[in-house]
Amino acid sequence: MARIIMAEDDELVSGVLQVKLMAAGHAVGVVDNGTDALAVISAKLPDLVILDCNMPGMPGVELVREMRRSDHMWNIPVMMLTGRRSRADMTAAMYAGADEYATKPFDPDDMVFRVEQLLESFRSGGPERRA
Repeated sequence: MARIIMAEDDELVSGVLQVKLMAAGHAVGVVDNGTDALAVISAKLPDLVILDCNMPGMPGVELVREMRRSDHMWNIPVMMLTGRRSRADMTAAMYAGADEYATKPFDPDDMVFRVEQLLESFRSGGPERRA
């Protein structure tokens, strides 16, 4: 079981994914804006974070950038889940520090698989993180 924080302002998207991830045995908290997400992530230090690129308060790319600058959040794996499909958007997110990039619409079962793959990658030594 992993503790996951999802920052997503679309209730339908967050609801579907939350139900699927919880059915797979994960604990999932949802916030609907980037500012609250940063505070919750900092306080709870989850095992994984799922961020939307476009959300009120603080965009996902800026939020992951802040996480990577932090002394205590820099190594939390981050998956971007967004409607942005361009190569430039994906490059910007990955450059900011995202570990995975998924686009909407998505297959809920595939998203559970991708989340579990990312968690396993980090549990087994994972990708090298920027210091």
